[in-house]
Amino acid sequence: MAEEHSGMPLAIWGIGFGIFAQGTSELMLAGLLPDMAADLAVTIPAAGWLISAFALGMLVGAPVLAVLTLRWPRRSALLAFLAVFAASHVVSALTDSYGLLLAMRFIGAFAYAGFWAVGGSTAMALVGPGRRARAMSIVAGGLTVATVIGLPAGTWVGQHLGWRGAFWAIAALSAVAAVAVIAAVPPLRQGSPPSVRKELRGLRPPRLWLSYAMTAVATTALLGTFSYLAAMLIETTGLDSAWVPAVLFGYGLGALLGIALGGPTAVPGPSSVSASPACWWLRCCSHSQRTT
Repeated sequence: MAEEHSGMPLAIWGIGFGIFAQGTSELMLAGLLPDMAADLAVTIPAAGWLISAFALGMLVGAPVLAVLTLRWPRRSALLAFLAVFAASHVVSALTDSYGLLLAMRFIGAFAYAGFWAVGGSTAMALVGPGRRARAMSIVAGGLTVATVIGLPAGTWVGQHLGWRGAFWAIAALSAVAAVAVIAAVPPLRQGSPPSVRKELRGLRPPRLWLSYAMTAVATTALLGTFSYLAAMLIETTGLDSAWVPAVLFGYGLGALLGIALGGPTAVPGPSSVSASPACWWLRCCSHSQRTT
């Protein structure tokens, strides 16, 4: 397989760009929620269900599509997912129906989850064992770039061209990602598809489910507030909406810094790293109780 000198195959960068395009859609509703609620004539909490529908699509789509596409050529699977994702955004940009938009968010996320599953396995198949961690960091880095750049940019586009303009932009980015996949990703097939029953047996260890539970609780706490960040900034703090993209850019930089510092710190002892923020939070709470 072709590689650029000592760098990664171009296919991996193409997959990472696909994650960036779709990840921007995943995140940008946090900045567009007030405008979408007003345009669709629904309350902000009702508009928040658009975020929940996307999350549900991701939850269902990842395991289902990972199994259903085991025997598909990987490039074909990636293209199919991108086509469905782009089409869901075209329909979303054209509709005035809240119910149809809700369904499109679920369908788009369902395809996005499949892209994550197949894209990750494809990236690891394209390099040797010693380079798989770096390959996956490039793929996952697409979501990091979406947090730092895509989130505020999508909000800015939505403020100036309407939220529908932001959805058209995501459809266009998905089309560019599809071209990159066609040009760079070889039509790989699974040599010997793994046994689904054997994969499910790997989920038995209780410590694995404890890790899942910790991740779920932490992510719920984060997204429960992040999803309504623009609404809180505008309606609660009175911040001018023009400053929302800048605040979201700051959020993205904070996330990038946390990833950069958290990875090396977690190498000697991930459990201590996970526990330290919780201990800090508890100390802050106890201090506030003593001072009130």
